[in-house]
Amino acid sequence: MNSQDTKNAISGVLVVDKPVGMTSHDVVQIVRRGTGIRRAGHTGTLDPRASGVLVILVGPAVRLSEYVSASDKRYQAIIRLGSATDTYDAEGQFTRSEIPIDITEEQFERELKKFEGEIEQVPPPYSAVKVKGRRAYEMARKGEEVKLEPRKIQVHHLEVLEWASPEVVVDVHCSSGTYVRSLANDLGEVLGCGAYLVGLRRTKNGRFSLRDAVPLRKLKEAFEVGNWYQYLIPAAESLADWPSVELDPDEVEEVRHGHRVKADPDSKPGLVRGISMAGELVALLDLVEGEDGLEWQPKKVFFS
Repeated sequence: MNSQDTKNAISGVLVVDKPVGMTSHDVVQIVRRGTGIRRAGHTGTLDPRASGVLVILVGPAVRLSEYVSASDKRYQAIIRLGSATDTYDAEGQFTRSEIPIDITEEQFERELKKFEGEIEQVPPPYSAVKVKGRRAYEMARKGEEVKLEPRKIQVHHLEVLEWASPEVVVDVHCSSGTYVRSLANDLGEVLGCGAYLVGLRRTKNGRFSLRDAVPLRKLKEAFEVGNWYQYLIPAAESLADWPSVELDPDEVEEVRHGHRVKADPDSKPGLVRGISMAGELVALLDLVEGEDGLEWQPKKVFFS
């Protein structure tokens, strides 16, 4: 097997602690250059001004993107009360002058808790959401009116970590697709004083947290030295909270060729990970009714 074949066989996850000032795409490009593997992609954009957990799938693992991207996220958000901007963060133009804050921490927490649960949220006008095929931020920059439709999101938990008015640090645990900038702006509206996001750090993406993340500086050093493999996490780990089915060598061969394999009669419906006895992610399997009972149908196979 030549070196290119070896690279093509590499599949896994790199969890990067993205610094402020870089786009998520910048980090992916660094990973592509450093690994020599073209197939690499992130699973949820972090704004250039935001830092923290950026999950990058490498090699065949990129096919897990739709599942990892849909995972819950967790952030530490720094919100400044007393004004508002057109971008809902510190990058934008002020849309109201700064006012003194006479809101107590108790008042803030009371309004904050109202945003927990399933809510409707309108994305910021300066966002990558498409309107009739065009990015909202492109329209907003040209001064065009941007009308975005509200979307349902799930906010699992909100908690004040630090109260230092006019700034407050909030822990945000939410579904994929949540805009923390919109949350800050909406909070400012209900409080009547205005608010915008001045800092954002993603602390968790799915099952990966900052504990799993390698600082980009260290990863770059590892690329230069050639020992970056130490940071590569097995692809199966990216869906570690999913149920799994262990496949014996014969079943692995069947699944790799797209064939169904027998399931236990008490198997629960839904997607599961099909794992080889060596712990390698072989496929995502779905439970179906076969002629002789329940069977696992390969939905997405990762090795052929």
